[in-house]
Amino acid sequence: MSTASALLEGANCPPAADTIAFARLIGARLDAGELLLLGLNRAKVDALISRHFPHGQTRVDTPSAMLWSPHWPFVSELRALLLKYDVTAIKHAADAHCLATIIATACLRPDHLWRDLGLSGRDDVTAILQRHYPDLIVRNVKNLRWKKFLAQEVALAHGRPVTHAPGCPGCEDFAHCYPSDSTRP
Repeated sequence: MSTASALLEGANCPPAADTIAFARLIGARLDAGELLLLGLNRAKVDALISRHFPHGQTRVDTPSAMLWSPHWPFVSELRALLLKYDVTAIKHAADAHCLATIIATACLRPDHLWRDLGLSGRDDVTAILQRHYPDLIVRNVKNLRWKKFLAQEVALAHGRPVTHAPGCPGCEDFAHCYPSDSTRP
């Protein structure tokens, strides 16, 4: 049984779409031993698990340290942008903040956003983004990859030239997304 399935056994039935999404996001990081990559501290992970999986394990072995990155300003800006557009934030503020943090932190990783989130494909990311940020994602008229699109939106929101997300240069498809960028390591 996967960790996500084990978490879902402790959810209220039937589990809501966000409960399933959080089970997959948390489960993927637990399976990889990379819980810090969620970008959440111990208290936030414990509270998230308690809210969505009240009948199961309510505490995981969460490191008390936080992931450090020189790119926290990008994470903060992207989280703020996502929260601005989150249609669920008024009703579920804590979940909205956790999800925005998880997505923004995943943009530090060097792969496609769906892989960095531990999901099965782009459609999984699209479903989460459509549920939470419909007014933002409709702006992706060029069907850009989600990490590229989100980095673009952060830059535009702050009046800066469009550039890539911090994790993009390490991605196998960096040259496809940014053919004229010479910053590839």
